[in-house]
Amino acid sequence: MQKILSHKTIRDYVAIFIGAMLMGISISVFLIDARVVPGGISAVAMAIHYLSDGAIPVGLSLWLMNIPLFLWGTRELGSTFAARTVFGFSVSAFSIDLFRGDIPGLGFIKWNSSAPILDLLHHDFFFLTVIGAVLLGVGMGLVLRHRGTIGGADVITAILHKRYGIKPGQSIIFLNVIIISLATVVIELKELSPERPALSLAFYAFLLTFILSRIVDMLLDGFDYARSAWIISEKCEEISRAILHDMNRGATAFKGRGLYLNTDRDILMTVITRRELPGLQERIQQIDPEAFVIISTVHEVLGEGFKRRT
Repeated sequence: MQKILSHKTIRDYVAIFIGAMLMGISISVFLIDARVVPGGISAVAMAIHYLSDGAIPVGLSLWLMNIPLFLWGTRELGSTFAARTVFGFSVSAFSIDLFRGDIPGLGFIKWNSSAPILDLLHHDFFFLTVIGAVLLGVGMGLVLRHRGTIGGADVITAILHKRYGIKPGQSIIFLNVIIISLATVVIELKELSPERPALSLAFYAFLLTFILSRIVDMLLDGFDYARSAWIISEKCEEISRAILHDMNRGATAFKGRGLYLNTDRDILMTVITRRELPGLQERIQQIDPEAFVIISTVHEVLGEGFKRRT
């Protein structure tokens, strides 16, 4: 079992690495020179880059801003997400500076100055933005699907949800509107985009955010929406506490009887999103490796914590 878990962990880290690098390529090659900010802490790092006239690399700024957020998140949310968070935002930040030639000794790379990218920047700006959004969405989807995070706004939304009950989707939209608006003001004041008005770039940024969210949802949910899990275990009370307190999901206990041994036992039933399924499986494995778990696809759930499929 340890060997299987080890292989799975390695696979998760490889996927997080690929996803974080794709996110770095998207920001570095497609978005920075286009002045289209993707929201989140990346947009703040890009604004600092613009204000410094390019003297402060985006990746370095992003990494430094993530450190206090990471420490805050570790204190508020616990240390379970720590290693993957540091790994995710470090790879993403390094990739941003690597592909712009901002890493000492590797200045010859500069993918953002390649002929195809410059052609798109000057002659097909919309397609450039779409490519950046797709790469960003695929990268983020890979990171989240394998229980990773790139820090930044993810930490803030998780803390807001835990402390104040604010839904992550609402806080993400609110934060992105503020950040994109501030970045737009910076672009306007610095006159960084003579070819396009700053407000037009803000519209592109909101379009990018929409495409990004759709792709992430598609990668996380696929064509299914939720999962129901029936759990038969001698440690149902501990598992139910993990579901209620660690995952902020509801659960229902039923009385059942095992016919083979003719013994009474509790049966737990919970409904979670596909994104939460790996976390549930991991918690059950930690609490009771002998638990019997049945997982089914749920195509629609009505009630608290779930939205109607459209």
